[in-house]
Amino acid sequence: MTKTRLRFAPSPTGRLHLGNARAAVVNYLFAKSRGGEFMLRIDDTDIERSTPEFEQGIYDDLQWLGLNWDLTAKQSSRMDRYAEVFEILRNAGRLYACYETQEELDIKRKVQLSRGKPPIYDRAALKLTDAERAAFEAEGRKPHWRFKLNHAPIAWDDIIRGRNEFHGENLTDPVLYRADKGPVYMLASVVDDGDFTISHIVRGEDHVANTAIQIQMFEALGFTPPQFAHFSLVTDASGEGFSKRTGSLSLGTLRDEGIEPMAICSMMAHLGTSQPIEPKLTMPELYTGYELSIFGRNQPKLDKNDLLMLNVKLLHHMPYAQVESKLQAARLPLVGAVFWDAIKGNLNNIREVADWYNVCHQAIAPVIEDADFAKAAAQLLPPEPWTTETWGKLVDAVKTQTGRKGKALFMPLRLALTGREHGPELAQILPFIGRKRAEARLSGQAA
Repeated sequence: MTKTRLRFAPSPTGRLHLGNARAAVVNYLFAKSRGGEFMLRIDDTDIERSTPEFEQGIYDDLQWLGLNWDLTAKQSSRMDRYAEVFEILRNAGRLYACYETQEELDIKRKVQLSRGKPPIYDRAALKLTDAERAAFEAEGRKPHWRFKLNHAPIAWDDIIRGRNEFHGENLTDPVLYRADKGPVYMLASVVDDGDFTISHIVRGEDHVANTAIQIQMFEALGFTPPQFAHFSLVTDASGEGFSKRTGSLSLGTLRDEGIEPMAICSMMAHLGTSQPIEPKLTMPELYTGYELSIFGRNQPKLDKNDLLMLNVKLLHHMPYAQVESKLQAARLPLVGAVFWDAIKGNLNNIREVADWYNVCHQAIAPVIEDADFAKAAAQLLPPEPWTTETWGKLVDAVKTQTGRKGKALFMPLRLALTGREHGPELAQILPFIGRKRAEARLSGQAA
């Protein structure tokens, strides 16, 4: 039985964004749901745009998301293998040299389009004589090599899209190799997928036509094509696609804003599927029973506000055992389980832990709306030790003494004790503030 192995193959030409994250998460979850392997492949054949900094960013972002890979490869270290495959295809008559410049190709495309024809390469290079080739090379032209597609039906059963059918004559022969730059994506990707026995290729629907071409390439090289699944591309709330170059919701930016990695994984796992998007605390919760058949064909939109809300829900469910290491890594106070449970229901992100820690343990400026009322409340503070029942006792005593009730009672006390209009239940955090600090704040002192 063929082992399940999927790959995520980013190019180090920019920061990963949520669109990239979706592909990575879906591949990872499906691989793990089958007890298989997740491969990270760095597609760095674009030497001019690839940088070590962006490559390191890929490693950092995936590790932060919790997408730990089982094996990895870099295309820049496999150039000898691509050169070997180039010779195999050329000797088999599946590659042919072309000498058109980019300008000449652009003109051909414009002419075809003006005549209502698809911009398919006309295979003019196959008609060149030896003398014409020699003349081009004497001019200094270096050839690019195209894969000669068989003009035959190409079909596959896509896990998400169902039956897909193409015909070779309706596709353009792709460029696989450039004399001055070496292999392009199409060649390197097929060779890697074959050599590393990738069982499933799961990617965006913008690659559907590429898949038809690659199936012939797999077969030409003696590989059994993997199973394919193409999901609809996600857009942002305005309908725009995500882009590395514009930094659209990059993972680095989201991390800096305090978004939890499991919030991103929880959203990406089911965005565009028939399943509800719910916060999950661990990867096994996401990948157990995970199937690609849950994906629909409609194009989903991702609103950042939805991600922020999911992040809040996740924090509200997160146990202290899971957050302790995060607090330590972020150099935030290690507040303990009781304090965490008291404040987590009011957090938007982990960083706010420090804010509420300071409210309870550091000096703050109280907000006093009615000094006489606040001083009266200070005189009614119960003796320590304080528990979660202390707040109720204080409220009852103040209500009896002053006759106030409702918002007129609660809001002045909250402002004086915390300096804020909203926050965790005072019954939960009052014991952390303590009697001495509470008395000082109600008396109008910074404490």
